[in-house]
Amino acid sequence: MTIFIFVFAVKLNEALVGLCESSVIVHGYQCQEFYVKTEDGYVLNMQRIPSGESSSSSGDDDVKVNKQPVLLQHGVLVDGMSWLLNSPQQSLPFILADSGFDVWIAHTRGTRFSRQHANLDASQREYWNWSWDELVDYDLPATFNFVYHQTGQKLHYVGHSLGTLIALASFSEGKLVDKLRSAALLSPIAYLSHMTTGIGILAAKAFAGEFTTLMGVAEFNPKGEAVTQFLHSLCKNPGIDCYDLMTSITGKNCCLNASTVDLFLKNEPQSTSTKNMVHLAQTVRDGILSKFNYGIQVMNVEHYGQGKPPIYNLANIPKTLPLFLSYGGRDALSDVKDVEMLLDKLKFHQGEDLTTLFINDYAHADFIMGVNAKEMIYNALISFFGRH
Repeated sequence: MTIFIFVFAVKLNEALVGLCESSVIVHGYQCQEFYVKTEDGYVLNMQRIPSGESSSSSGDDDVKVNKQPVLLQHGVLVDGMSWLLNSPQQSLPFILADSGFDVWIAHTRGTRFSRQHANLDASQREYWNWSWDELVDYDLPATFNFVYHQTGQKLHYVGHSLGTLIALASFSEGKLVDKLRSAALLSPIAYLSHMTTGIGILAAKAFAGEFTTLMGVAEFNPKGEAVTQFLHSLCKNPGIDCYDLMTSITGKNCCLNASTVDLFLKNEPQSTSTKNMVHLAQTVRDGILSKFNYGIQVMNVEHYGQGKPPIYNLANIPKTLPLFLSYGGRDALSDVKDVEMLLDKLKFHQGEDLTTLFINDYAHADFIMGVNAKEMIYNALISFFGRH
């Protein structure tokens, strides 16, 4: 694994202001930028917030103090900025740092700070030839291993949305659990059969059908012309409200500040691969969690040695791995029925090894952007980390 420290890697993203400069240091916190190369050549950006505001403002250097590291992994079509849209008193990375944790923020391949590759360019189709399988196989191990070797400690993990899916898939295969203290899953995504977002269901049907041939693009860029036209076509369907697209996709969020939503729309959404969207659509369609289905038996045999893609068996997640799950009653993506299916797979977790927190009024975005998320979720999450 190749590691790039920020000082030597500025030219990689010289047109962009780093997240440390734009969103962390301005609030009085220390912040470091890192670049980590995956085994398949993608260069991922990470930030580290090693100390709370009081330590930073006093000039103390807490970087080398043995604090417990926490890795934050965002969802699909956003990047690590999504954790930092509220004030420091309301944003999870700052709250964790002020609570004495060593905080690390990851960005998946294809997002604005992680568009580099050892041999490919983001303008090439081959660059986008991946789904969330590759996030399980390459991105998550690269960031996990980097934080583990930098700190010499096992990690706490916090995932939101797709960040929960890739973690669950990884843990089910026994990966990374030897470097993990515990995992907190916000709006957990594993099964998607009961999601209630109308536009999401229509999109999944399109992706699972002829969509990739129709589009002819490898990069799914929500700000690009091709995807914009695709969304417009979905919006013409009866019952689809595109005047409030966030609510249409995520559910009716209870607790978002208007200025936070404006900042979100200014910075997000981010690109992912069309293949990744197809893989998610297969999860919706098939009702199971499996590796990418190439749709042709001979191709599946070529990739997997069998006609159907292997299943991620979540029942194989070690029952002694401490898990914290928080989900909402208004979440249109992480529906309560689907979360209950996930919890059934985790039924052999006992006592404090499985903590669940249901918030009736919360939808998908409230878990990372809700103005009251500290009181509703983060305090309980930090207490959970403290017990493990």
